[in-house]
Amino acid sequence: KLNLSDLKHVVLDEVDQMLDMGFAEQVEEILSLSYKKDSDTNPQTLLFSATCPPWVYEVAKKYMRPGCKHVDLIGKKTQRAATTVEHLAIACHWSQRAAVIGDVIQVYSGSHGRTIIFCETKKEANELSVNASIKQSSQTLHGDIPQKQREITLKGFRNGAFEVLVATNVAARGLDIPEVDLVVQSSPPKDVESYIHRSGRTGRAGRTGVCICFYQRKEEEQLRYVENKAGITFRRVGVPTANDIIKASSKDAVRFLDSVPVTAIEYFKESAEKLIEEKGAVEALAAALAHISGATSLEQRSLLNSDAGYTTIQMSCSQEMHNLGYAWRTIKEQLGDEFENHIHRMTFLKGKNGVCFDVPSDKVKEMMSNWQDGRRWQLTVATELPELEEKQLGNRGDRSFGGGNRGERRGFRGGRGGNFRGNGNNRFRNSGGDFNNSNRGGHKRSFSQAFDY
Repeated sequence: KLNLSDLKHVVLDEVDQMLDMGFAEQVEEILSLSYKKDSDTNPQTLLFSATCPPWVYEVAKKYMRPGCKHVDLIGKKTQRAATTVEHLAIACHWSQRAAVIGDVIQVYSGSHGRTIIFCETKKEANELSVNASIKQSSQTLHGDIPQKQREITLKGFRNGAFEVLVATNVAARGLDIPEVDLVVQSSPPKDVESYIHRSGRTGRAGRTGVCICFYQRKEEEQLRYVENKAGITFRRVGVPTANDIIKASSKDAVRFLDSVPVTAIEYFKESAEKLIEEKGAVEALAAALAHISGATSLEQRSLLNSDAGYTTIQMSCSQEMHNLGYAWRTIKEQLGDEFENHIHRMTFLKGKNGVCFDVPSDKVKEMMSNWQDGRRWQLTVATELPELEEKQLGNRGDRSFGGGNRGERRGFRGGRGGNFRGNGNNRFRNSGGDFNNSNRGGHKRSFSQAFDY
């Protein structure tokens, strides 16, 4: 029905997807009506994408003249992701992820900022969007949602009708939403192109943005693969602390107070005066702000792996350590044999000038009161995740650190292994393993499957 004989210009945006994901046959069918081999009357063809794998150039030659121009706005820059985006990574077991994402949104985006959460599956997106840990209103966007509803959802997100969009890769490209404050990726994506497009949803039009990628310890290599190929460095950060959440929540609560109409205030003056009389002005207002913000019950979390009920302790040493046994001996000497059973996930600080580890939050007071700082060792409660020594590939840790008695060695295995056995790593050994096998180019899918993420 459509006459394309006089077509002058053809523009394909996101060309790597248009020529790969089941669109290729439809694109070819449409364009074959206007293109003749090596003809000067063919339309001017413009192909755009933030990521163009080599195979794209080969396929594109079918539509381009021999003397086509290749414009590269990235050039030889090693960083392929947007420079206006700060890239953070948080280690978190999947069972804790929803709760931590709720805290992350509160601290990095607040009650009024816009956030996009990317999930790997439609099921995960559906479950996360209704999770009670996310206090802001949220909606989902994925391949099972009809196009008309998608447009309504995107319009609502642009207009501020809700603050959090939980989506699959269907939202990674082509969305014109200029003011997204935060992008969260629930796990490292299987291919680098996905990460670049997802993180590019924030930091647009001259603004800065934050992209936070969640990962489990077993996905560390997958994270490094994304770093190497995208030319970025993730800043490893711990989960937001109770103090961070309270500060962010307080700011939001004060904003809510500013938006209350003057006429409404009159109705509450009598109750306010009574409260001030009973509790005092500061106590009454602080309680009101806590209630408004919803931050009435806060749980301490490990900065090392986000487990609830743990506090991360930093133990600095005045000299470089050769093995973890040195730290274990010192803890036993100061705190006794029994206390080592409360210590989990001990790992070297960067440069091996100390260690950090987790203890149950209810044991922190006992530990700090019984500990004495000396010339060689200083103990502090970590307020943010310190830089850690990178583990070598294939290194199973300092199990056989030597130089200690059987009790120390058993204590080390018990302290560390107590967590790692509980993490369920064996159950998930095969998940996410094929991140390097992107299978681009040769895989054809039908048009109906094109949005079936």
